[in-house]
Amino acid sequence: MVKQAENICRQATIQLRDKTEPQNWRALKEQLFNKFILRLVSCVQLASKLSFHYKIIGNVTVLNFLQALGYLHTKEELLESELDVLKSLNFQINLPTPLAYVEMLLEVLGYNGCLVPATQLHATCLTLLDLVYLLHEPVYENLLRASIENSTPSQLQGEKFISVKEDFMLLAVAIIAASAFIQNHECWSQVVGHLHSITGIALESIAEFSYAILTHSVGANTPGQQKPVPPHLVARTLRAAASSNS
Repeated sequence: MVKQAENICRQATIQLRDKTEPQNWRALKEQLFNKFILRLVSCVQLASKLSFHYKIIGNVTVLNFLQALGYLHTKEELLESELDVLKSLNFQINLPTPLAYVEMLLEVLGYNGCLVPATQLHATCLTLLDLVYLLHEPVYENLLRASIENSTPSQLQGEKFISVKEDFMLLAVAIIAASAFIQNHECWSQVVGHLHSITGIALESIAEFSYAILTHSVGANTPGQQKPVPPHLVARTLRAAASSNS
């Protein structure tokens, strides 16, 4: 919709420059408003085609929904609207997301006999993903310090760490591990072992990242502790626990 609004403003600017009769602003605003709901529904429909596979939101469902809202459209208009959305995005819509990796791994864990139900893990994973996005810098700063066992990383270490920030598979594994710890910490080692076997990611990497996430979600200290424990020491303990039970 932003791109469509920009196109309308661009056309209006060209008309003013060429001294042609400009369209009435009220009419342009109404045109944009009338297409807003249709474009929004088209975005939802395209997302369903990418994510739901056999539960795709069909044209009949969309038309009935729009009619209930008081908008009358044809199937041809729906297709044209989808095409407009795709063109606006240069057809680049199938971009990988951490959630896609999380759901793929949860499905494999379910087949492998994970002790924690995938449905419970999925709900917690969604919450932790939101948390990591909101606290992106603090979480990754903690992870960097834990990985180098130093509270003051150098500029070079920070630059080399960029690839870790861009690793969606690592993030997904850590999110699931942290979720498993929250749901049932007694099964945490088994879940981490499965994740290690599936992805090949080192147990220590899973432990360090999951601890960084847990620090910002449930806290770093237990009620009985008076002083904070250094992140790299706790991560080392988690690594040892995962290794001994895998």
